[in-house]
Amino acid sequence: MIYLDTHAVVWLYDDTDKKFSNKAKEEIRNNDLSISQMVRLELQYLYEIGRIKTHPEAILKYLNQSIGLIVSNSNSVAIFDHAIEIDWTRDVFDRLIVAQVMTDNVSLITKDKNILSNYSMAIW
Repeated sequence: MIYLDTHAVVWLYDDTDKKFSNKAKEEIRNNDLSISQMVRLELQYLYEIGRIKTHPEAILKYLNQSIGLIVSNSNSVAIFDHAIEIDWTRDVFDRLIVAQVMTDNVSLITKDKNILSNYSMAIW
């Protein structure tokens, strides 16, 4: 299992795999894919402010059917316990996305330089 950051979900939906590194492409091909509930919320936020044009539930339904992407339902108490310990970002979305992958002890595909610098299991 490997988790995807929000921009990775958008790129997969837009079928723009050229934006992914070779390592990220390999991990996507060879693992079951999941996202946190926070990615789902961030997609909704991006939709509401006009940064993406497709409703998030349509994106997630398409990716579930096409590549088996699932939305995780991990223990929220453990996620918030990890999030409280993260002090290298003030971005609440990033903080909770990373806390989720920490809780599940899995890698995260992301291009976010701050996450890559601070979370050892981040992949790009």
